[in-house]
Amino acid sequence: MPIQNKVMLITYADSLGKNLKELQTVLADDLKGAIGGVHLLPFFPSTGDRGFAPQDYRHVDSAFGDWEDIEAIGEHYYLMFDFMINHLSRQSPEFIDFKEKKDASEFANLFLRNKNFWPENRPTQADIDLIYKRKDKAPFQAVTFADGTHELVWNTFGEEQIDLDVTQAVTRQFIKATLTQLIDHGCDIVRLDAFAYAIKKLDTNDFFVEPEIWDLLNDIREITMAKGCEILPEIHEHYSIQHKIASHDFYIYDFTLPMVGLYTLYSGKTNQLAKWLKMSPMKQFTTLDTHDGIGVVDAADILTQAETDYTSEELYKVGANVKKIFSSEAYNNLDIYQINSTYYSALGDNDAAYLLARAIQVFAPGIPQVYYVGLLAGKNDLELLEASKEGRNINRHYYDLPEIKTELQRPVVQKLLALLTFRNTAAAFDLEGSIEVETPSEHEIIIRRFDAQKENCAVLTANAKTYDFEIRLNGEKVSGL
Repeated sequence: MPIQNKVMLITYADSLGKNLKELQTVLADDLKGAIGGVHLLPFFPSTGDRGFAPQDYRHVDSAFGDWEDIEAIGEHYYLMFDFMINHLSRQSPEFIDFKEKKDASEFANLFLRNKNFWPENRPTQADIDLIYKRKDKAPFQAVTFADGTHELVWNTFGEEQIDLDVTQAVTRQFIKATLTQLIDHGCDIVRLDAFAYAIKKLDTNDFFVEPEIWDLLNDIREITMAKGCEILPEIHEHYSIQHKIASHDFYIYDFTLPMVGLYTLYSGKTNQLAKWLKMSPMKQFTTLDTHDGIGVVDAADILTQAETDYTSEELYKVGANVKKIFSSEAYNNLDIYQINSTYYSALGDNDAAYLLARAIQVFAPGIPQVYYVGLLAGKNDLELLEASKEGRNINRHYYDLPEIKTELQRPVVQKLLALLTFRNTAAAFDLEGSIEVETPSEHEIIIRRFDAQKENCAVLTANAKTYDFEIRLNGEKVSGL
């Protein structure tokens, strides 16, 4: 179905219930009205990174269910799937075939091979230093072929994730075939994971390389739009890059709001939040939490460096069971610019602060995305964190059906679901409409949302120091929030 201006749930296939059928039950029985779309995090067979090292896009991991289960969810909700345009698993059929046959493989040019990229006697140390890296070593991996020869291929992320050469015809064919079958199975918007790394070019930092990145995005949009599907490029970097993408009429992420929201609720000051809301486009998905950590770099130059440092340090003071080591190499943290915590625990497991944060998200320009742990106001999962030694698992709790029923009874969760239902039904949140923001005092903020005709008006009046807030719709106070 087409994208709707309704709250999107972000979840793994086995995190709200143990599989897709149980997820469907939770959506229908417990979340009706509060959720309009579902971002199903990677559900394909995968060999690492919680699904982000896809082995074969043609199948659903049998532990979760099958395509019929996905399509059944798509009958009632608009769906987002991930496409990892930068890489594929080294245990994929394509890479296995490449290792077996080398240059004789039909997939010999699917993967980015050093010998095809670098001129003779390169890369030099200067070349490697120039690359925008996600780890503290050169982004290459040695491959041993069946004939005993060796070669280096690009490997930007985890060891299981081998980079694709998007300049090659075989790769473009793979991209088109994969996107087409995802859309045929109900995908309404494709999330392009790590797309900014996909273009590599000599003598650049190999990150968001222009103008080639626009050619790639436009080629992908041509494929998806022909089948009525949108794309959402995923990037964690300076907000100006997001806004540049928005200027090309793509949906974007608001990854700045999470840190700005924390700064607002830690300091009690609303000035930076007001500035950010006035700058934000309507054609975006807003976040407070995702399957990754809380992004720090995304708020650069919206928050000053002093405010960013204050927010980061305050998170470790105010947050419940948040420690710096959880976002370090000791817990396999790939991104030093992210802090691992649930958003609820980042606010000290404080119901009032958390509900105000969500109210701000609801009133921000764009469509709210709510991560499944955040939907249940989940606390940091230290048991899973320590068992896995994976920092991001602090925010990846597995809920079974009985636990979901228990969590749903908490007042903070009931109020959050009521807030999201209000957001889905109030005409004032029209994406063709407008927003007005004012700050009567240092601690107060008033946010007004209007539909395109200005026939409906929703107003959030809040105090970031006390966490008190009120919502009115067309002059009438909205109760139960």
